[in-house]
Amino acid sequence: MRPLATWRYLFEMARFAPRLYLLHFVFWSAMILLALLPGLIARAYFDTLTGHAHVPSGTTGLIVLLVLIAIGRAALWLIAGFVEINLRFTMSGLLRRNLLRHVLNRPGAQALPYSIGETISRFRDDAYQAEDCLDWTDEILGQGLFALVAFLVLLHIDARMTLVANLPLVIVAAAARRAGAALGRYRAASSQATSQVTGAIGDMLTAVHTLQAAGAEERTVARFRKLNEQRRSAMLADRLATQALDAITANTVSVGTGLIMLLAAGSLRNNSLTVGDFVLFVSYLGFIADFTDGLGKFLAHYRQTGVAFARMDVLLDGAPPAALVASTQLQLRGPLPTMPPPEHCTTNRLVLVEARGLTYRHPQSGRGIAAADLCLSRGTLTVVTGRVGAGKSTLLRAFLGLLPREAGEIRWNGQIVEDAATFFVPPRAAYTSQAPRLFSETLKQNILLGLPDDPAVLNTAVYSAVLEYEIQALEAGLETQVGSRGVKLSGGQVQRAAAARMFVRGAELMVIDDLSSALDVEAERVLWERLFSRDAVTCLAVSHRRAALRRADHIIVVKDGHVEAQGTLRYLLAHCAEMQSLWHADVLE
Repeated sequence: MRPLATWRYLFEMARFAPRLYLLHFVFWSAMILLALLPGLIARAYFDTLTGHAHVPSGTTGLIVLLVLIAIGRAALWLIAGFVEINLRFTMSGLLRRNLLRHVLNRPGAQALPYSIGETISRFRDDAYQAEDCLDWTDEILGQGLFALVAFLVLLHIDARMTLVANLPLVIVAAAARRAGAALGRYRAASSQATSQVTGAIGDMLTAVHTLQAAGAEERTVARFRKLNEQRRSAMLADRLATQALDAITANTVSVGTGLIMLLAAGSLRNNSLTVGDFVLFVSYLGFIADFTDGLGKFLAHYRQTGVAFARMDVLLDGAPPAALVASTQLQLRGPLPTMPPPEHCTTNRLVLVEARGLTYRHPQSGRGIAAADLCLSRGTLTVVTGRVGAGKSTLLRAFLGLLPREAGEIRWNGQIVEDAATFFVPPRAAYTSQAPRLFSETLKQNILLGLPDDPAVLNTAVYSAVLEYEIQALEAGLETQVGSRGVKLSGGQVQRAAAARMFVRGAELMVIDDLSSALDVEAERVLWERLFSRDAVTCLAVSHRRAALRRADHIIVVKDGHVEAQGTLRYLLAHCAEMQSLWHADVLE
């Protein structure tokens, strides 16, 4: 979908907080207006000294007025700065909130288009670029308005000198406009290189053990150095082009001042130009030059902001580009709203859940699951089994809406489920993946994830997950910080912590993807035993372990993306060659 023009994004951002944006414009315009007054006062001061003007308050009054203006500008700086901080934080909050919402709306098992590090770069750097550009729009508008006033004042004093002195500024502004496309390309290359480095850092930090096991540390560091060198070159080109344009624009005022001095000499000699007029010319030309410098930088920044919006659009997952700047509620003041725990009611009670013709194929490989059927009755355990890569996890994820199914229908108690991803959440369903993730918080926080701390419910969940003895051995029990992604825990402890997180939600349907893969035989046996000691547990699980298969009420054998056979363990061992092969392979292991 074609992205919006950059000005449309900025306009929608301003519409989100119009009062704040207008207030920012008023205060910064007032500051710029006060910047014009010292030039007029200096003109009156020097003309009074040379006898070309008379001020009732005298030079002392003019000095006092300058002091008052300086104090007023200082106060305005504080107020305008406070308003600007609020405006910038609100604008970046809007972009990041919308980005996060669309990232979270993606199917849960569908990979992001970029690495985690590169995605964070878009949240951080590109949102800041857009926020900065919007902040600049009303400032450059106010500067332009008062630069026009300054130009008209100078034009009234001496039209020829004004036009000649401002000619270099016009040329530089035109050059800056033409350089915008090249600056946009440099910024795109720089942003891409930065994202690659950020992504590489994230990948390395999450795969330290893998790199050590493969002995790939030196090759990884060499690859990182290469990426960093590419980033250095791209950023150097970007900064060099930007700084070169800034230097040319900023130093143009010196050319204008020199022209004023050359042209003003004769006028001062024949008294057609007073000393005060000359001082005002130099002062206002600097003001106009600052505007021209700012305009050149803004035009370059504007092109670079278009690149930032295009990079953020990719994370919208097919949503219209306008969704990036859509109005949304931001909780920036006051306490955060409390999230009520899931409510159990009769409409959530599972009696029978069915799936017919579930189909999903991974775009890259074309593999997945095709025309799969499920039928889960209350209080039963259904186990999905098969070889590695057969499509077991894909079947579970397509069923839960974590992958967008291409075909098929799901019914809950006879009612069609339109959106599985939003339907199969607590209290209806809870899910534990094959490789569960923990956060850098306490073990208790990882289990509750925002639920009220009910000790009885928490202890029951910990017991069901066979985690009670490990908790006793931890330094602070449930309050132990587990470290980044649960690094302080073993693989089995991470899986059981995830199981406790599922149990504490008391869901009608529990979906488990090979939960016992990191458990020893005894821990696995106890876990299944405790799980089914709970009242009316309905469970759909992926497993190849005998403890689960023996306990299963129904087994689904998946082979090459299709359901090969279904039935009880006794039936499958008697009639399904694939099940026989899997069972005997387990014996050999």
